[in-house]
Amino acid sequence: MLLAVDCGNTNMVFALYDDDIQQANWRISTDPKRSADEYLVWLSQLMALNSIAVEEISEIIIANVVPEVQPNLMCLAKRGFGLVPQFIGDDNVDLGIKVNIDAPDQAGADRLVNAVAARELYALPTIILDFGTATTFDLVSKDGSYEGGIIAPGVNLSVEALYLAAARLPRLTVEPWQADMPVLGKDTVSAMHSGIFWGYVSMVDGLIERLRRDHGAGLSAIATGGLAPLFAEHVKSISVVDTDLTLKGLVRIHAQNKSQMRRKNNEEH
Repeated sequence: MLLAVDCGNTNMVFALYDDDIQQANWRISTDPKRSADEYLVWLSQLMALNSIAVEEISEIIIANVVPEVQPNLMCLAKRGFGLVPQFIGDDNVDLGIKVNIDAPDQAGADRLVNAVAARELYALPTIILDFGTATTFDLVSKDGSYEGGIIAPGVNLSVEALYLAAARLPRLTVEPWQADMPVLGKDTVSAMHSGIFWGYVSMVDGLIERLRRDHGAGLSAIATGGLAPLFAEHVKSISVVDTDLTLKGLVRIHAQNKSQMRRKNNEEH
């Protein structure tokens, strides 16, 4: 069984796959101070609740955008599972796509993995919209190449910034906008809700419209990330929502590099 790990700036997702079929997934906040032992206790207990033994994990692949977490994830794989993980970005991990940007090494691992998933699963060319800690827009060309992207502040980052920078504004949680609620706020909280929600809807539609103007009107838009379902109903330009896009990309990359991964783990033993 494959353990696929998507480590983002805010949260980490651990998912178990048997071939292409997801068996379970669990989410935990990203914390560089969390030790490998803590990860192992947490993960092994959740696996046990699903009647999955640690010994059933035969391979591990990780997309990580937080360098401080990487040593503990490596330690988790080696000490907890007796395996050498593959990290996206390692020289020996072939993504199978061209990265056509000025500094390919600066592209986020999750964004490249999403591009691989889009190439394998959806019609191209396409825009990948990821509602994460940052809100990112990435263009995948007709031949499956990663062509670059846009990075904007994430929804929760913007909410937190309002709370921290303005003395009299409360901390909000991002909530679905009700169809019968007016756009114009009549108090501070409703005005903030409207600004955050409709501001992001307008930003997303506006940027996708600009990308389509510059790169082709037929570009589809795939939305992913934890907040994607919240906005998808109201963002006219979104074609499909796939909250597991990154995990699916990791599974595809693992399949492309399977023989090399098994050889490394056999050498360790």
